[in-house]
Amino acid sequence: MRPTRLISALIVLFGCATTAAAQTGNQTGNQSDKSSGAIEGVVELFTSQGCSACPAADALLGELSTRPNIVAMSFSVDYWDYLGWKDTLASHKFTKRQRAYAKARGDGQVYTPQIVVNGAAHVVGSELPAIEKALGKTRQTAPAWIPIKIRSDQGSLHIETGDTPAAAAKTPLQTATVWFVTMARKVDITIQRGENAGKTLTYFNVVREFAPIGMWSGEPLSIRLDKQTIAQTGADIYAVVLQQGHAGPILGAALLPAN
Repeated sequence: MRPTRLISALIVLFGCATTAAAQTGNQTGNQSDKSSGAIEGVVELFTSQGCSACPAADALLGELSTRPNIVAMSFSVDYWDYLGWKDTLASHKFTKRQRAYAKARGDGQVYTPQIVVNGAAHVVGSELPAIEKALGKTRQTAPAWIPIKIRSDQGSLHIETGDTPAAAAKTPLQTATVWFVTMARKVDITIQRGENAGKTLTYFNVVREFAPIGMWSGEPLSIRLDKQTIAQTGADIYAVVLQQGHAGPILGAALLPAN
């Protein structure tokens, strides 16, 4: 499925989500084959096949992707393509996401390899101590952390978010975007030109599509997605990310194998 078709399908499905929400809640007893675990942090690596400093960060993201309490995502950007190699995994909308983060933070910092932690802090993508420090700090300063679950049955994905926790009730949270993410767990690429010419590099949790499927306003939310509609060639893992606005703090996440 092409990304544009996936986005269109998700928009249609979201239009039906509010009417299907009550039915989704009644069907959860049959969703026993797969279920997401508890996630405590989200790391987004902005990388490029044309960046000589990126392979170390790509490998580190692979290590982070094995941690059961972290959603690790790799976004390939396109602004280094002019150096002689067009990134085969890149999308300009991933570049726009990185720039939106820089604008939201107010620091204008856009570079590779860059990891954005919980939508709130950025660090060099190859520096594990800095990443772990940012994970702890952003969780402490986050407006809230909302539980999210993904459950799967034979034909559907069922996504459920919690409500505003009592500790944050006195300070109402902004409306948040529910993002649905499809990823390829592992992709090997042979680079033929540019700074990494001659190398075969491995990328982990490669984002194929990142699309909004709903808005959360502090109340429990249920969304059902048809597996056949969202299926993508090369995508074998799903994630859901709850985020204030389009580039604000992340409030929760969940992860689930596609197969």
